[in-house]
Amino acid sequence: MEEREIKIGHVDTKSVMTKSNAPLGGYAVNPYVGCPHACKYCYASFMKRFTGHNEEWGTFMDVKNWPEIKNAGKYAGEKVIIGTVTDGYNPLEETYRKTRKILEELKDSGADILICTKSDLVLRDMDLLLEINRKNTLTVSWSINTLDEAFRSDMDEAVSIERRLAAMKQVYDKGIRTVCFISPVFPGITDIEAIIDRVREQCDLIWLENLNLRGGFKKTIMDYIAQTQPDLIPLYEEIYNKKDRSYFEALERKAEMIAKKYGCRFVDNETPYERVEKGHPTIVDYFYHEEVRGTSNSGKRNKRS
Repeated sequence: MEEREIKIGHVDTKSVMTKSNAPLGGYAVNPYVGCPHACKYCYASFMKRFTGHNEEWGTFMDVKNWPEIKNAGKYAGEKVIIGTVTDGYNPLEETYRKTRKILEELKDSGADILICTKSDLVLRDMDLLLEINRKNTLTVSWSINTLDEAFRSDMDEAVSIERRLAAMKQVYDKGIRTVCFISPVFPGITDIEAIIDRVREQCDLIWLENLNLRGGFKKTIMDYIAQTQPDLIPLYEEIYNKKDRSYFEALERKAEMIAKKYGCRFVDNETPYERVEKGHPTIVDYFYHEEVRGTSNSGKRNKRS
């Protein structure tokens, strides 16, 4: 694949810590603006409305500069999520090391730190992760929504699925809690059972999130489906134009059955901190983002009537 040229900028910010209304609550940390993974389905592309960028999503990245966090203890017990609208371990982290910087600043904080990535660059910081894991609550999550490398390469420019899986296993084997985030689940394409079977002995949690289509990337994805899998167009029309939830409701029931098959707990919008018996990860239903937004991982949803 031809390497994408990335326009690099630098921005100063008063703080890199932002209160989050994501399902897990806490604080969001994004050491960069933009992301070179260029995921076609990336909800974070809405950030362009606030950053002033006119470039295509995936072609720019701003490196954030922030004052050193000197009172990190104020975040003790707080959820701190690194990488909510960027990947802190995108390839340019190798040069700018901003994610490592925030980890170093928070390593004695007592925070509940969650790193979300599609990369294996996280392995570079294994020394720091192990130190953090001794003093804090630490989780590393990889997004994996397919085992098909061809489909993966159509959707993003991050590292291969095999590299993500290998990184997950190495982190898990070091005693650090890991998550397989099956997101976004593409109707008719993502095989959740195959993924669960592949990862269940190297993760403690499996999160499930449906594909949401909105904004500018809705047309991109619908056009892709029309061109590559036209037989799925009626299904996508039902889900994304007629708002029919029956597909994902059935998938929720299937996920619960898969959990029973493997002796896993199946929970709704709740991620308790724990290491589980190997091979029996907790499977968490985060379908319908609009229902779990702002619920702070309470086990409840704002279900529509």
